Amino acid sequence: GQDSVSSKIVGMGTESHDWHLHLAYGQWVALPASGPRPSARYKHAAAVADEKLYITGGTRNGRYLSDIQAFDLRNLTWSAIKVSTEPSADKTENNSSHEGLLPISGHNMIKWGNKLLLLAGHLKNISESVTGLSLQEPFSSWVPFSFESSWSSCVLIPLLVVRFIDLESHLCGVVETSGKVPVARGGQSVSLVGSRLIMFGGEDRQRRLMNDVQVLDLETFTWNVLETMQTPPAPRFDHTTAVHAERYLLVFGGCSHSIFFNDLHVLDLETMEWSQPQIQGDMVTPRAGHAGITIDENWYIVGGGDNRSGSPETLVLNMSKLVLSILTSVKERDPLASEGLSISSASLDGEKLLIAFGGYNGKYNNEVFVMRPKPRDSLNPKIFQSPAAAAAAASVTAAYALTKSGKLDYAEKEDSFKVDLSVETNALREGNKMLESSVAETAAENSVLKAKLDEKNSTYAELSKELHSVQGQLVAERSRCATLEAHIAEIQKMLVSMQSIDEEVKVLRRQKSEFDHDMEVTAVAQRQSSGGVWRWIAG
Repeated sequence: GQDSVSSKIVGMGTESHDWHLHLAYGQWVALPASGPRPSARYKHAAAVADEKLYITGGTRNGRYLSDIQAFDLRNLTWSAIKVSTEPSADKTENNSSHEGLLPISGHNMIKWGNKLLLLAGHLKNISESVTGLSLQEPFSSWVPFSFESSWSSCVLIPLLVVRFIDLESHLCGVVETSGKVPVARGGQSVSLVGSRLIMFGGEDRQRRLMNDVQVLDLETFTWNVLETMQTPPAPRFDHTTAVHAERYLLVFGGCSHSIFFNDLHVLDLETMEWSQPQIQGDMVTPRAGHAGITIDENWYIVGGGDNRSGSPETLVLNMSKLVLSILTSVKERDPLASEGLSISSASLDGEKLLIAFGGYNGKYNNEVFVMRPKPRDSLNPKIFQSPAAAAAAASVTAAYALTKSGKLDYAEKEDSFKVDLSVETNALREGNKMLESSVAETAAENSVLKAKLDEKNSTYAELSKELHSVQGQLVAERSRCATLEAHIAEIQKMLVSMQSIDEEVKVLRRQKSEFDHDMEVTAVAQRQSSGGVWRWIAG
């Protein structure tokens, strides 16, 4: 399992440079690391260059980071990279060099030559003053948004800045760009197509969402806006993009301020038309803050979430067939089920590896995870791996050569025909075997499906019986309810009768009270009359 592989790597020590050859296919493994670990973070940027994983910026507890970290993929060691700002490239207030990058988050990083290019992202220390200018940003990176009667009332918005890190000289600075420079933003996606960077979407500092397509020519560092046709994706950020066949830009997931997406959109970079093809395969939940990387025709997507829970699946999309599969899943609260993590690809001794770092899922992470993806052939149907196709192609080539050759005598033609016929026969036999194997596999799958269908039918029969029983109980309950309603009606009549009896009782009580009062008055009068007679006799 994952822990045993990690233990094995630890046992080999940092001097063993072939640790990657001991990895199982299709499993994430946490790598041991020596050296000072970088701060845990998310919404950083990552790129691989010269067998090292470079990490820049990110966010932790609301604090934007400005460090540059490197993880050596050979000896599994972390180290901090100290860079100096090139005075001529970063036009700050005093035009002097200083160490480090500006604190930044939500940016992208692309390797280009011996440099790392950092695009877009949000800066923490941009001034919120009336003019909007910051001493930490070059003046050329700001543009008026609207004008009032004076300069003091002018509102400016920042333009996107491209920075660089020279991996040889360890100098960093701002790249001078021209053309239609786009508005600064964060949470956008950036993909490399030849010598062009394609940027899509994002969120600006006023939290405006975008779905524009911007292009930066890395030969001239000139920006341009792509004018597209058909229905584009909804404005979004924290999505991911990939490029297939140097022609198609694929956009997956992301979110607005209230909706999380799991849709796939494709932009044809030749016709400039958007489309939304149907994805085959596994259904996946909406997500944002995920990360993606391509190896050959497969697009690997890891992490993300919906602000309530992280996405535990590692997905692989075959971009040629648009078939989406769940490659593996991790436990809840695993660092790989995080938002704002990064994923990169690396090659060690010809072995392709996926490298994941960071993220947030209720806890900030700083572990390095690695996966050895399955070889390309193992992801294709078996019939495409058969030598029968190659044999058939060879026979076609031989037949073509035979028709072109007019100088062969009859014997040579006959021999060639026999050889060609033998090759075709062998190819057909091999193909027949493959078809028989496919038929057997299909029959086995049908048998399994039939067993499942029988099980479902049995379950359906049991549920039908239970339904009939419940319906009988419901009829009995309805009869009981009718009886209760009749009793209630009788009780209500009795209550009405009791009300009239109560009125009669009240009348009788009132009459009795009056009668008692009259009797008392009569008794008093009699006593008074009797007393007067006795006084007369006595006198």
